[in-house]
Amino acid sequence: MNKHRNHRRRGRQTLGADQHPHPQLRPLTIGQAARLVRLAEAAAAKRGFAMRYDGVAALVPVGTGDVSADVAGGMTAGLGNLALKVANLPRQQWHAEVSDHFDQMPRPDEVITVPDDLENKLYLRLACAAFHDPDMVRDTPEFVPGVVVVPAVYVGRAAAMYFDVDRLGLTRDQATRIGLANIRRIQDEVETVQLAGAELTVVGGGMFTASRALVFDTVLRESLRVEDPAHGCLVAMPARDQLVIHVLRDQTALNALAAMVSRTAELFTTSPGAVSPHVYYVIDNEWHQVTDYTTGTFHLHEVPPLTEALEQLDAIPKAA
Repeated sequence: MNKHRNHRRRGRQTLGADQHPHPQLRPLTIGQAARLVRLAEAAAAKRGFAMRYDGVAALVPVGTGDVSADVAGGMTAGLGNLALKVANLPRQQWHAEVSDHFDQMPRPDEVITVPDDLENKLYLRLACAAFHDPDMVRDTPEFVPGVVVVPAVYVGRAAAMYFDVDRLGLTRDQATRIGLANIRRIQDEVETVQLAGAELTVVGGGMFTASRALVFDTVLRESLRVEDPAHGCLVAMPARDQLVIHVLRDQTALNALAAMVSRTAELFTTSPGAVSPHVYYVIDNEWHQVTDYTTGTFHLHEVPPLTEALEQLDAIPKAA
């Protein structure tokens, strides 16, 4: 009798472990992510790609580990978007969804090559470092902690990212110069929304919208018609296609912060191309991280410039 009870207890513990959320392939559990990986590896092999799971959130070519993209062919196949697609599907539909996803990849004889016109086609992509193989992001510059800046080009509906800049035939400085110039030329789609009594500006438009944070002065000037806001801005870049901004002007700043914390966390979890779950305070071209989840629970960083701005706007009481 006791032996039987112990066996059942061990079974429940194993099942519980499989049900824990996967750290990168949200919103799947660890068990669901393992099944997705098996289906993805099989689909890639069926289409002539020798690929393996990198242990994080992508398939990488067998025998390599220094090049990445959202498509295959000497590059990697990210699984984050696919995880979002299958999460709400019945189990029996996963195979068809994975097959359809990999049918959109180029065939081995159509492997992506570096565009000839990099001056006009090379961009910079912001990416969440935690969702990529640590070996691939080790030498990649950060924009803010946990967010890396990767040269990238459009590949149909995807973006090929080049962690190994040598593949482009450029130096890191050259790739950065060209990428920034092209990011600066992107035309934003701007929407103003009211949330919790505060005005937020939602910038959209495409796969490199979040990357516009790299040229934030241009976004303020051209899309928000604001020059050097005296009290700074709250900014979030939850996913590749969104930049959320609140210009501090009055006491609604705290309402804006609360709304942005909630919206950013949701978009980071549910949107393809996750970038950062955090809200930042930006003033004088300095980015300060306001939110933190490193302990497993939400808390706010103490950011003296933000505190000073909120006091000046009478959003919080002035320190005695």
